[in-house]
Amino acid sequence: MPTPPTVILTGAAGGVGQASALALAQAGCDLLLTSRDPRKLKSVTETVQANNPRGVRVETFAADLAEPNAGAAVVQTCLKHFGRVDVLAHVAGYAPNGPIEKITPEAWRATIDVNLTSLVLLTAAAWPVFRGQKKGLIVSVSSIASLDPFPGFSMYAPAKAGVNMFTLCAGREGAELGIHAVAIAPGAIETPMLRAIYSEQDIPTDRTLRPEAVAELIRDCITGARKFESGQTIPLPSP
Repeated sequence: MPTPPTVILTGAAGGVGQASALALAQAGCDLLLTSRDPRKLKSVTETVQANNPRGVRVETFAADLAEPNAGAAVVQTCLKHFGRVDVLAHVAGYAPNGPIEKITPEAWRATIDVNLTSLVLLTAAAWPVFRGQKKGLIVSVSSIASLDPFPGFSMYAPAKAGVNMFTLCAGREGAELGIHAVAIAPGAIETPMLRAIYSEQDIPTDRTLRPEAVAELIRDCITGARKFESGQTIPLPSP
């Protein structure tokens, strides 16, 4: 049997991130979990290890991946612990909501940095490793808002549209190198980030996705259970 891949998982301290860490560990993947919050990373790591029947290895690295040297540091940490990097799973997200007239330079930079800059810089850092291995995969969480934006998402939707386009670019540039890329564009997910914006009156719970549903699709793309065309964005609508 092929060796399960080693995965760098960003946004690992969040709802979808934690669900993805659990799903990937249960699939046998070794994990380097990243987030800006070391306390939450520790909690997620403990949860994964407590529900880890396959004895996978889990390491953490707390960093803001939009910082210039953070991506290289994460990749080198993964190589140090595991000797390889097979997959980047970019789950980190930030979704401010408000009218266009309220956009500020600070809010715009934060939205672009969390959703897109961190993905681009981490991919650039991992690309030489992928090229040397002649193999690599980038799985990124986008949003259905990148295809059909909700009112108030005038920063978030363009940032996630950038994720889709970068995925297409990576898929095409990586085609001759054995490097593949795919984006997943879910609808509303039942997470604290969603509930910070919308009440259950606005979006009832029965119209949201479970974080586990997104995590399962991420896992399936990584393990090969879900086939895709490299560079594709896969919509995952809410119920």
